[in-house]
Amino acid sequence: MDRFTRNYSIALGAIAVAALLVWFFSTWNPRIAELNEVLKADAELASYPYPFRVVGFDDGVATISSPRSFELPAMTFLGVIDPSLKDKAQDDPAMIAAQNQLIHHQKRSQALIEAQPDVTSVRWKLDRNWYAKQGIDIASLMR
Repeated sequence: MDRFTRNYSIALGAIAVAALLVWFFSTWNPRIAELNEVLKADAELASYPYPFRVVGFDDGVATISSPRSFELPAMTFLGVIDPSLKDKAQDDPAMIAAQNQLIHHQKRSQALIEAQPDVTSVRWKLDRNWYAKQGIDIASLMR
C-alpha cells in the first residue's frame, strides 16, 4: 500500500469513528436505562408476557412501548400472547378479562414511571420490534 492510500484510509477511518461517536453520544440517554430498571424491578410487571419498556425520554416526557395502538387493537396482541383468545369475540368474557389485565399492566407501568420526580408525562409508542421478534408482519394487521 502506498503512502497516499494509507493516509487516505486512516483519514476515512478517523472520520467514520468520529461520526459514530457523535451519533452515539447524541442518542445515548442513561436515564432511559434507569427508568427501565424501575419497570424491571416490579414483580407484577415482570410476570406479564409483554415487557413494557421506556424507549425515549426528553424534557420530562417518557415514551413507553406498547403492544397496542389506535391502528393495532389490543385483540391482536392478546391473540399472540394467548392463542386461545385468537378467535374469540370482543365481548367474550375471556377476552374482556385479558383486555382488563393488559389495561391494568399498562396503567401500572405508567404510574411507576410518572412517580419518578423528573417525569412529567408519558407517551405511548407501538412496539413494532416486539411483533417483528414474534415473526408477525403488523403492516398487514393494521387498520
